[in-house]
Parts: sequence; structure tokens; C-alpha cells
Amino acid sequence: MFDKLPVSSKTEKILTKSLDEDITVEEANHLMNIQGSDFYPLLAAADYLRHEIVGDNVTFINNCNINFTNICTVRCGFCAFGKDADDPEAYILTDEEILAKAQGAVEKGAREFTLMGGVLPDADIEYYEHLLQLLKGEHPDVMIHGFSPTMINDAAILSGIDMAEACERLKSAGLDTLPGTAAEILTDRSREIICPEKVSVQEWIDAVRTAHEVGIPGSATIMYGHVETLEERVEHIDILRRLQEETGGFTEFIPMTFMHEHSPIFLEGQRNLGATGTEDLKLYAVSRLMLRDLIPNIQVSWVKMGYRFAQVSLTAGANDLGGTLGGDELSEASGAPDGVEASIETLGNIVRNLGRTPVERNSKYTEFYPID
Repeated sequence: MFDKLPVSSKTEKILTKSLDEDITVEEANHLMNIQGSDFYPLLAAADYLRHEIVGDNVTFINNCNINFTNICTVRCGFCAFGKDADDPEAYILTDEEILAKAQGAVEKGAREFTLMGGVLPDADIEYYEHLLQLLKGEHPDVMIHGFSPTMINDAAILSGIDMAEACERLKSAGLDTLPGTAAEILTDRSREIICPEKVSVQEWIDAVRTAHEVGIPGSATIMYGHVETLEERVEHIDILRRLQEETGGFTEFIPMTFMHEHSPIFLEGQRNLGATGTEDLKLYAVSRLMLRDLIPNIQVSWVKMGYRFAQVSLTAGANDLGGTLGGDELSEASGAPDGVEASIETLGNIVRNLGRTPVERNSKYTEFYPID
């Protein structure tokens, strides 16, 4: 496959191996650091594997973000969304406001509510159960993709229960899938800089493992391009790979490039932030080579990259465009380049222009719906 391409012998050896078997952490680190003529063969290998594993369909979901509050006690250095409780812009949605958002989304064909927000100081399990029961009571057939390991961990502590009981109760109340948020970068060195008040690496792993064990699958994410090293990006993906080998609970992997312009750590003086375009593409490609069919679905975040570069990223091993994302106030606060809501038609056109087939899906990638 690479014999007529100007690629170095070491890179060619690793890429040839990657077409048939797993690559090691050391090999992934080499690929994450390549430059020059080795770059395009990496993308070609990832795109080839994507085709072999999931074919030429590009999936996405019609969903709606319901950000029920922007009050947050965990003030991360990368987040421009969270507010203190006494901030004049702070809010907590009422039940009526939540139901109104949900109804508007259902009228547009939504198959998922993404239920997220800040970490409230007094949000216990009963509070999150109430939100789930509120939505499921009105819309029982719409899946709920909600909360984060940090939220559930804190709620469990407030309620005096362990993580397993917390997950069981949320599942019973209607939680279908768990977002991969709060993972950010799974190295304690970087977390101490960007999110010291969130769960530790081991606490995140334990929380996600528990959710998978009680039957709540969900996303795996990485938020990169801030203070982490290239090697830490690979370390993060390897942690996810090993956890998936154990539980099989991840439905998708979502690389999220850091949107730095409005973030506290950028405004406070850390100026060399944000991944470059080639770093974005290498992250997608190396992820595909490391995860292969273990996590078959790799998602491009158009809301963070913009439509044009998201389309390009689909040629680097990815096969999913995320969702229509109505109401994603977290990304909006960070400066989403093309807004925070897309139509089915827009996403479909992006896919068709690549010569691939757009397909709508549900949260768990268990049901698929053709698009005219």
C-alpha cells in the first residue's frame, strides 16, 4: 500500500503492521510525532481501516442539548461556560423550561436529549433522578445521554451511597448513556493544571467502569490541545483502549479539540494553546489505528472544528459526525466557529460531498435510519 509513497522506513513498517494488528504505545507515539512526507500515508492507513471496519456510512444523531444550569463549583481552566451562583448570568432551568426545550426538539425529530450542565453544590442523586423522570415521563421513547462521572461521583457522596448504587438509580430513572465528559486528559499532571477539582484519573476510570458494569454504556472522549504533551494524548487513548477491553461499554470515541480563545487559562496568560490542523488529523488517525474495531465509531466534532474541517477529518479514520446539537451552550460559550445547531440536510450534504452515505442513528448505535 505504501511502496510508491515517500514515507520513512520506520513509519512504513508501523503503518503496514497497523492494517492487520494493534500498534503499541511506542509505535503510536512515533506516529503522533511524524511530520513531512509521513503525514499523508498515516491518514491513508487510518481511512483504509475505517473503510474495512465500518464501511462508507457516516452516522449522526438528531439530538438536543439541555444545559440545565451554568452554575458550577468545579471551575476548570479550559471552560468558558461555568458561572458562580451569584453571577448575574447564572441560571438553573425550571421544570417548565426543560420540558419546553425538550418539546421543541421532539417536534424537530430529536432522538436524544443530551442532559448536561455545571456541577451544582447541592445536586444529589434525587435531583438527577428528578430530571430524568421529568423528561422520560413526557418523552419515554427519546434516549437520554446525560451527566458526567464528576457529577455522579459528587451526587453519590452527597447522598451517602456508592457509585454502583448511584448508577443503578440513574439507570432506573431513565439514563440511557453516559457522556465521556470529565475525561479531558487522563494524566494527573495535566489535570492538576486544567481541572484540579474534578475526579482524578483513577476516579474517572472507576466511575466509568462501574457505569458500564451496571449497564450504562457511553462515550469516550479526549479534550486536547491545551497543556498536555503528545505522549499524554497517546497515554489517554491507551487507557481508554484497556478499559474498553475490560468492559466493552464505550459506544464511540470523540476527540474534542480545545477551543481556547475564551478559556480562563488562555485569558490568564498561557498563550500557546490550541491544536494545529495537522495535530487534529493525526489525533484522529492514530486513534483509529489504536482503537481499530474495539471502539469502531470515531466521531468528528463539527461544532468545535467547523463544517469544512470536520469534513476533512472524516478522511482521517472517523465515521461519525456527532449530532445536530440544538442548544449546545457549552460550545457556544467557547466560540463555536459555525454555531451550535446543524440541520439533517447540512450534515447530509457534508457526507454526500465525500462520496459517502449519511445515516441517522440512535444514542447506542443500535438503530439506524436512512436519510432521503
